[in-house]
Amino acid sequence: MEDTSENTRLSNQICLGLVAHVDSGKTTLAESILFQSGRIRTMGRVDHKDAFLDTYELEKSRGITIFSKQAQTNIGEKQVTLLDTPGHADFSAEMERTLQVLDYAVLVISGPDGVQGQVRTLWTLLDRYRIPVFLFVNKMDQPGTDRAKILRGLKEELDERCVDFGSDQDKDLFLENIAVCEDSLLESYLETGEIEEETVRILVRERKLFPCCFGSALKMQGVEEFLGVLDTYMAIPRYPEKFGAKVYKIARDQTGIRLSYMKITGGTLRVKDVLPGQQKDYPDKIWEEKVHQIRIYSGSAFQSVEETGAGSICAIAGLDSTWSGEGIGVEPDAQVPILEPVLSYQVLFPDGEDLHLMLLKLREIEEEVPELHIVWNEQTEEIHVQVMGEVQIEILQNMISERFGVRTKFSSGSIVYKETIKNVVEGVGHYEPLRHYAEVHLLLEPGEPGSGLVFDTDCSEDILSKNWQRLVLTHLEEKVHRGVLIGAPITDMKITLKSGRAHVKHTEGGDFRQSVYRAVRQGLMQAHSVLLEPFYAFHLTIPDKMVGRAMTDLERRFAVFEGPALEDGQAILTGRAPVSALDGYQTEVTAYTGGLGQMICTLDGYGPCHNEEEIIAAAG
Repeated sequence: MEDTSENTRLSNQICLGLVAHVDSGKTTLAESILFQSGRIRTMGRVDHKDAFLDTYELEKSRGITIFSKQAQTNIGEKQVTLLDTPGHADFSAEMERTLQVLDYAVLVISGPDGVQGQVRTLWTLLDRYRIPVFLFVNKMDQPGTDRAKILRGLKEELDERCVDFGSDQDKDLFLENIAVCEDSLLESYLETGEIEEETVRILVRERKLFPCCFGSALKMQGVEEFLGVLDTYMAIPRYPEKFGAKVYKIARDQTGIRLSYMKITGGTLRVKDVLPGQQKDYPDKIWEEKVHQIRIYSGSAFQSVEETGAGSICAIAGLDSTWSGEGIGVEPDAQVPILEPVLSYQVLFPDGEDLHLMLLKLREIEEEVPELHIVWNEQTEEIHVQVMGEVQIEILQNMISERFGVRTKFSSGSIVYKETIKNVVEGVGHYEPLRHYAEVHLLLEPGEPGSGLVFDTDCSEDILSKNWQRLVLTHLEEKVHRGVLIGAPITDMKITLKSGRAHVKHTEGGDFRQSVYRAVRQGLMQAHSVLLEPFYAFHLTIPDKMVGRAMTDLERRFAVFEGPALEDGQAILTGRAPVSALDGYQTEVTAYTGGLGQMICTLDGYGPCHNEEEIIAAAG
C-alpha cells in the first residue's frame, strides 16, 4: 500500500514509457498520443521522417528509435512525461536503463504479429523492475486481426490477468474478468456486484491486472479511448520529502554541453544546488558539483527552469562525474542491466590518427552509450568495441564521423567469450618486496548461470582489520579479472575473502591490490575452468513443407529446440543456439523460404561453449 506518512507527498507528475518489439508502431502511437492530448498540431510519421520524437538524423533515415526521447504532455489533469524507448534488440540496453525511471509502461504489440521473441524479453524486464503495464494492441485495421484470438494469445504467452478494457463490452463480464485477478476481490464482487475505480487502480499499480486496449495508432482508432483508460487507472505517485534522483542517461547537446538526464525521486532540485555522488569505478571517492542549468526537454526543444520537483524528468548541465545508473541523495544506484554486448570488433582508424587521443574520444561516447564497451588491448595497441549487434556498429561509425570528423572502419565481428569454474578452490596471493607486505586467501566457488561475480568476506577482524577487508573487496571489484583458458573475463563465480595478513609498519593499500590479483590468478590456475559463449533464444516461423530442412540446419548449428508447432500452414520452432553458430542464418532463412520465413533472435545469456577446444587452440 502507499506510504501516507508525513514524510511523503503526492506528485502530479507521471513518467510513462512506451516499449515494444521493433516495427510495432510505438513511435506512431507516441505521435497519436501527443496529437490527441493537444501537444502537437500535426502528426508526424516515421516513414515520412518527421516524427516529433525521432530527433537524431540516423533515426530518421533508418526509421527506428535509437535513443530514448521524452515529451511533456497532459493526460486529463495529470502532467505526463512520455518516454519513447528503442524497440530494436541492438538498443535494448538503452531501453532497459530507461525502464528504471518509469511509473507506468505501455507495451505496444503489433496485432498481426502477436507476441514475438523481443516482447517476451520486454515482459521479463518489466517484471524484473516491477513496472505496472498497460497494453495497446496496434495495427488492428490490418486484415486478419482477430481481437479475441489476440487476447487469448496475450493471456497464454504473457499473463492470464491481461483484461480487455474496450468500452464496447458487457459491463458484468468486464467486472467479472477484473474480479478473478484477485481472490479477495472476487468474494466482495460476488456479494456486491460492483468494483470501485480506486480498487482497479491499486490492482494495476501492484501488477495484479494488465489493462489491454485495441486500435490503430496510424488511423487514430482507439487512441482517445486508450487515453481515457490511462487517465482513469494511473495512480498519482507519492514521493519522499528528502532529495533523491536517478541518472538514467548521459548525452551531449549540439554545442557539446554534457547533460545528465535524471528523474527526481524525492524533494526538489534547484539551480546552483551542489550535488554529491560516488565515482563510478572508485566507490570510495566522492564528487561534488554544482547544477548550472535544469532543462525540461520535449522532443528536440527544451525549457530552462529554476527548480523542479519529485516525479519530473530533467536534463542537468554542470555535472561532469555522473554516470548512467547512478543514484544521488537518498536514491540507491540502479540495478545493473542484464542485457550485455556479445560481439567484439576492432576499430580501424586512418593512418596517422593518434590512437590514445581517439581512445579518450571513444570513452566520451561510451559514457552516453554504456552498452558499447570500449576495450584497449595493451599488448597489440588496438581499440576494440563490444556491441549487441551490427546496427550498433553503424551508429558508432556515424557518431565518430559526425562528432570528431574521423572516418572509421571495423574488423569483422568476433564473439565475446567468458570463463567460469566448475569446482571450489582456494587462491593465495603473497606480496613481499622490500618494505612492503600483504597476504590474501580467497575462496573461489562456481555460481549460478547468469549470476555474474559476487564478492563477500568471511574473515575475522582479529585476523584482518575491517578497513583492510574493505580494501580487498574494492580491489576485487575494480578490475576485469581474466580467466586462464583464453584470457576472457570471468563470470558466474563467488569469491570470498577467508583470511589475510598485513604488517603494522610495512603494508600500504597498493600491496593488497597486488596480493588480491595474485590470489585470483593462483586460484584460477588450480581450478577446472570452463569456456562460456553467448546464446540466442530463437523463434523460427517457416512454411510447414520446409520444416525438415530447418530442423537439419538447426541441428547442424548446435541448436536445442522444441517443436515443430504447426498452425495455418506454418511451422514454428523455438529453442536456443550459440550466437556464433546462428551467424548469417536469418539471411539464409529469407533466401530458402522466398521471404516467407521469419527468424527472431533474442539474447539468452551464456552457456558452455560448443567448440571449446577449437577456440582455446585458436587463441594460442
